[in-house]
Amino acid sequence: MSVTAAGGTRLMRRLKPYLFIMPMAVLAAGFVYYPFVKTVLYSLSVVNARGEIVSFAGLENYTYLFSRRDFLAALRNTLTLSFINVPVTLVVTISLGYLAGRARPLSPVYESMYALPVAVSMSAAALIFKVLLNPTAGLVNYVFGLNWGWYQDRHTAMAGILLLTVWMGTGLNFLLFLSAFRAVPRDLADCASLDGAREWQVLWYIRLPLVAPTILYVSCTNMIQAMMTSGPILVLTQGGPSRATTTLMYMMYTSGYSSSNYALAACVSLVTFALTLGITLALFALQERRSE
Repeated sequence: MSVTAAGGTRLMRRLKPYLFIMPMAVLAAGFVYYPFVKTVLYSLSVVNARGEIVSFAGLENYTYLFSRRDFLAALRNTLTLSFINVPVTLVVTISLGYLAGRARPLSPVYESMYALPVAVSMSAAALIFKVLLNPTAGLVNYVFGLNWGWYQDRHTAMAGILLLTVWMGTGLNFLLFLSAFRAVPRDLADCASLDGAREWQVLWYIRLPLVAPTILYVSCTNMIQAMMTSGPILVLTQGGPSRATTTLMYMMYTSGYSSSNYALAACVSLVTFALTLGITLALFALQERRSE
């Protein structure tokens, strides 16, 4: 083999990994990094209705955003939704995954029922819940003898959104926890039981620590989805009544698409990104301390 051919072969070996990742890098640059950089520029600029940067504004857009009452209401609603949705979804799906951990003759039936939300789109689920929680003809009010105007009352609208988002998050998370609990070696639990450990002690000291990585993953993904909630708001309440269900993502949508205030929408999106990143890092730190 000539020196030129050998050099070409070595060059191809070095370039081969980069050629494999090039398509993904191009897509990421076009659909992730470029929009992010453009959003940062918008948030620091005066932008006209056509999306053109007119002048540099510095931090004036953020100052204006933080002084708005609707932003504070959206921030409060988003944090309320997130910090209720995630723990409730975790408790429900961990319980279902644990109870369904042992295979039984009817396991395929109730496993399919628990995983059903995976097959339902958010828009379809929102319309279903709108009918179920109808104040006059809804099944929920009829069964429980209530007279609540769920999505029409500012005191119950957020509860209706929470019911929907928790139900939508049950399917995939149940499947993840079901797989995690079934992957726990039965020998450990059996040995602990022979040593006199009760069922709750086996769960708390053996099973849950072994599925901790799944708990971390579900917590982070659910928190991100909760912080980005906008679909149910668009379909059911449009941020009302009286801004009781306005979230940061819905505020970003109305600011950018309804009012053409792209600078304000960019600021809202970056604030949401910073909050989500901070909460996710806090969850990682908490899990690392718990593991140690």
